[in-house]
Formats: sequence, structure tokens, C-alpha cells
Amino acid sequence: MKKEARFWESTGNNNVQCFLCPHNCKINVDKRGICGVRRNEGGKLYSLIYSSCSSVAEDPIEKKPLYHFYPGSTALSLGSVGCNLRCDHCQNYGISRALPEDIFLNEISPQAAVDLAKKHGCRGIAWTYNEPTIWHEYTFDSAKLTKEAGLYTVYVTNGYINEEPLKEISPYLDAMNIDVKAFHEDFYKKICKARLEPVLNTCEIAKNLGIHIEVTYLVISGINDSLDEIRKFCRWVVEKLGEDTPVHFSRFHPDYKMTDVPATLTNTLLKIYEISKDVGILFPYIGNVPHGEYENTFCPSCGNGIVERYGFTANKIGLKNGRCKQCGTNIPIVTD
Repeated sequence: MKKEARFWESTGNNNVQCFLCPHNCKINVDKRGICGVRRNEGGKLYSLIYSSCSSVAEDPIEKKPLYHFYPGSTALSLGSVGCNLRCDHCQNYGISRALPEDIFLNEISPQAAVDLAKKHGCRGIAWTYNEPTIWHEYTFDSAKLTKEAGLYTVYVTNGYINEEPLKEISPYLDAMNIDVKAFHEDFYKKICKARLEPVLNTCEIAKNLGIHIEVTYLVISGINDSLDEIRKFCRWVVEKLGEDTPVHFSRFHPDYKMTDVPATLTNTLLKIYEISKDVGILFPYIGNVPHGEYENTFCPSCGNGIVERYGFTANKIGLKNGRCKQCGTNIPIVTD
């Protein structure tokens, strides 16, 4: 469904410039921005995907992954098409690289999404699968209705959004899992066709706006897995986001244009897990690997088990009124 876009201005001669994300695309008439879903029609910028859904599912919140945000709950998860990054290792390229006219899309209005979430007993709505920030007109309208209905709201995002639109949606956005895909600009330039700095800025701004933040770092062998880079990334998390920010180090598997890169060794992830704790991250996790204790949450003061996870299930075994049952330490987990 087409709707006039937000965050753009005319530059004359029927040309426009979009200010939704840091690409700040200059778009000639009848052309689209890098995301593929914002089009200049007659000198006005339109979103081509308002309410247009490629994917709908009832997901455990742990799948996002969000481990410190309503553990054990389910979220109605919605995705559309398009993306403002061009990652060579994209694992959702079937929809992120698709254009709206190339794929069947269900129209689900903001109110219909809320009704669907309530019908299925979901605790909230998550915009995920493709990049939700390029869906801003829809997610903004939907988030307001979702909050009015007493449900939570979640972005699973690459963090490539400008400050003004992020601030606009922030009163209605409860949580974000943000991908920091590497900790050097060269990776973003070559692999993602974007820049690292705006992503880091998004993390810091969202944290300051009071949005619950968890960070995911997909570890790719020989590309972004140097221990020096990992240490720098972990120090940034501690200094800018706080030592209690959950960090998910996920295992890469070959996909899209990087099928020649091997899957990440579990031993590499275990080394990174230990490094992150040594640097000072209190709640590191490892993802996309066989079950182990590195999925669980432990009290950083006494080591007591707080949340036990298996797959996408969560059991709050050691949490009472937001504190460790054993020693009383405050545990930063959002829950009822």
C-alpha cells in the first residue's frame, strides 16, 4: 500500500531528498532510494509498503534475540520487504532484496496488527525479518496503537536510522535489538555498503531515550572476529551503553554472497564470550550454537542462575521482584 512518506523535502525540479536514514538519498522523479521502497512520484516521496507484510508469525521474544525483555513472552512478528543496507551475508535476502511488486504482500493495517496480536495472546508486536526502520510510516502508526492497547513494541534493526525519526518513534518503542555488524568502518563500507558510525550513534541515542537495548554481533571467521576488534567493541559497549547491556555474539553460517566463508567455530565464540566478560560485560550470550550455559542469565554478584533457557524457552528460576533470589542484586530484566 502506498502512502506519502515522512522525513523528506523537495530539492526542486520534482526531485526530493529523503532524511529517514543516514544515506540521505537524493531521489529523482520516478526513482527509488537505496531501500527500494521509497519512491519519488511527481515530486513527492512515497512509501510503497505501508501496511504491506511479507511475513507474519507468533515468535518467542528470545528469538529476536531479546533476553532481558519480558522473557518467556511471545510477540506478533511482522516483516515487509526492502533494506537500507546491502550486506553480502544477508540471511533474509529473499525479502530484504525484494521489491514490493515482486512478492506477494498481505495488507495488515495498524489496528488489524494490534487485533491480531491480542487474538493470539501475544504480549507485544515486533517489527523484524527485514529492516523495520524503512517501514517508518507504518511502524510509527502501529506503535502508537500498540501502546494504547497495553502491549509492548520491539524493533529488530540494523540501526541505520537518523536521529529525528528515531526520536519521533521513541515514546512508543519499548525495545530494540540492534545489529552491530563489525567494529571497523571498512567492514561496513565493503560488506554492507554503509557506515558504522551512524549505527553506534543509534545505539547511544536509543539508550539515552530510555529504550531497552540489546546488541547482536554476528561473528564471521577471518572478517570481523579478531580478538582486538572484539575487545574494542566490548569496551565501547561498557563505556557508551553500560556494562549491564546484554550482548549476543552469534554464529555465522554461509549465506547469500558469502557461501565461501566457513561457519564460525564454536571455540571462537567461547573465546569471545570469555573476553567480553573480562572486559566487563555482565551479560554476554552466544547464539546459533548447540544448547549450553552461555544462553542462561546469571547473577553478576553471586553467580546464581536467574533465567534458564533452552532453545527459545525461558524459565525465570532465580528472579524475584527484579532481584536475584539468592543475594538480592538488582537484575536489569524488564518483566511484569
